[in-house]
Amino acid sequence: MPAADLDPTTLGLQPFRPRLPWCSGDLQTLRDSLRPVRLPRDSGRPVEIGVGGGDRLLALFDPPAQGHPLALVLLMHGLGGSSDREGLRRMGLTLQQAGFAVLRLNMRGAGPGRALARGTYAARCNSDLLPAIRRARELADQLAPGGRPLLGMGISLGGTKLLNALQAGAGERDAAGLSIAGPLLDGLVCISSPLDLEVCSAQIERPRNGFYQHWLLRRLVEQTLADPFGISDGERTVLEGRAPAGPLRSIRAFDAAITAPRWGYGSVASYYRDASPLPGLRRALRQGQDQLPPTLLIHAADDPWVPVATTLDLQGRLPVAGSRLQVLITARGGHNGFHGAGDGRADLPGAWGDRLTARWFQQLLA
Repeated sequence: MPAADLDPTTLGLQPFRPRLPWCSGDLQTLRDSLRPVRLPRDSGRPVEIGVGGGDRLLALFDPPAQGHPLALVLLMHGLGGSSDREGLRRMGLTLQQAGFAVLRLNMRGAGPGRALARGTYAARCNSDLLPAIRRARELADQLAPGGRPLLGMGISLGGTKLLNALQAGAGERDAAGLSIAGPLLDGLVCISSPLDLEVCSAQIERPRNGFYQHWLLRRLVEQTLADPFGISDGERTVLEGRAPAGPLRSIRAFDAAITAPRWGYGSVASYYRDASPLPGLRRALRQGQDQLPPTLLIHAADDPWVPVATTLDLQGRLPVAGSRLQVLITARGGHNGFHGAGDGRADLPGAWGDRLTARWFQQLLA
């Protein structure tokens, strides 16, 4: 097995250097918003996935740019995202050009799938995600005689959701029709993914991050209010700022009022504790990692949203070699930024983080 710390030069990439003028963590984070990516028309084929109770999730299937697919990559958006967000689509296009088929999944309430399912998703939403993984495995098996591997790629909270799904217990797997032993995926890459939600909540509430929190909170409130199935009077009162406590002012307040109770948690603290994959990853390392597929965690030290400390903590527990879990921490890159020098050239599709993901998957399959 490879060394626990990934060296990008082993994948034919130079170490990350920011693309001018996007030099700070904040500029890396905001780059796609300040200068939107030019993308071709979205031609993904819709795939609807039943998740019980009449609700469905919408995924979009993209074939490889040419030739037979090396594998199918289940591509997961982050908080407030969807299948049509620029960064997610750019990642998908880079994977397609590298020979992969891609399945861009919209979680409950997200993007173009809003009308298909009531409610909203959470950091741990295995009752939705496990059926989606089962359907993705079916699609991977249909790609070629004998099937193709199923890989996972999660951006920000998308990686958190996939890590939580990998830690699902036997009962959850059986309920989703996934009574197989071992990992559910054949490989996984997570970029800028929260491992400890309590720590991330405290980080986003720092005064310097007020703009980010306001932007995310507005998207979450709009997404929730847009539910075509309706919401409760109590939820509407809170979301419209008419509750005694006044308008929602933090992601934590939103999770306390909406996310935690909707997903059966008695408090936001218990939701953050149970939906944080860090304890399960530590346990997997102690127990020999049998439930983990080969997994790469990519994180920037200057990420303004998700503190790097938890990824460093995990990195410090890894063996020198022989681990299914690899970690790459760069000095710069922001939150799901990784816009590197040379991006935009014909021979360098996507951002540096996109290319790293594609090449790591190629090396894994090789």
